[in-house]
Amino acid sequence: MNASLTDARVVVLAGGLSYEREVSLRSGRRVADALTRVGVQAELRDVDTTLLAGLTVDPPDAVVFGLHGPVGEDGALRAVLDLIGVPYVGPTAAAASRAWDKPAAKALLRQEGVPTPDWIALPRSTFSDLGAGPLLERIADRLGMPLVVKPASGGSGLGVHVTTDASQLPSAMIGCFAYGDVALIERYAPGRDIAVGVLDTGDGPRALPAVEIVPAGDEYDYAARYNAGASTWHVPARLDADVTMRLAEAALDVFRALDMRDLSRVDFRVAEDGTLAVLEANVVPGMTETSLIPMAAEAAGLDVGDVLADLVRIAIARHRSS
Repeated sequence: MNASLTDARVVVLAGGLSYEREVSLRSGRRVADALTRVGVQAELRDVDTTLLAGLTVDPPDAVVFGLHGPVGEDGALRAVLDLIGVPYVGPTAAAASRAWDKPAAKALLRQEGVPTPDWIALPRSTFSDLGAGPLLERIADRLGMPLVVKPASGGSGLGVHVTTDASQLPSAMIGCFAYGDVALIERYAPGRDIAVGVLDTGDGPRALPAVEIVPAGDEYDYAARYNAGASTWHVPARLDADVTMRLAEAALDVFRALDMRDLSRVDFRVAEDGTLAVLEANVVPGMTETSLIPMAAEAAGLDVGDVLADLVRIAIARHRSS
């Protein structure tokens, strides 16, 4: 183990009260276990009303997020950690907030020339005030079918609906609004689901091997992500060398454009002709037994525990030098 971590104490945050609580706990446990395995003292903590007092009275040397959903990914808790002077792995509060807001992130990526499907963001109030029928007809005419309806912030495929006919849009919107007050309606990008992790352990960001996801059903939804046997994976992805190279370059472009830090994951669709479409960037990539970053790290010859320990060391050093 790196000598600088001999006496370090790390708190792994997981759980919380979001829809992704159970997945978050699974991720957090695996992160804590991986750190412990390489000799880092890691404690798993749920996020509740006692957390702030505990971190203030007995601050850890660093925090690692296994916390999915808004509290872990929207930047707010990172801002609190900044306030009390506790370093953490991952992007800053501002960068996390940008990436969590999918329409804002897509606008920034489009501005930087990164390919992402056309979209419109629609708050629940607009959907109600302007009349659902006429508004959705205009959207369908403008963007074309099929369309994907999903929460403007969120993860794990929750609240995502693929619509092939305009008549399906109202129910898709209602389902989406169960997970948030703003819907992102996006032109459907055909092709294979590909994820590319980006890791920076101090020598600059590098793309990990691309992971190709093959869900048993039509879409890579919540069940396909976390239920054993619901998906299969190919690492590295079964792609031509040129497409693989362009994916890596695009993932790095996203990492830089959104000012990511340490570790993130970029989700793509890759069409049969090799056209790339960036769907989103993940601030806290999953670390469960079916998550993609551990697969990619293993394919790159990396041990996840060592990677996490390196990121903890960097977070501590970054804090000391600030």
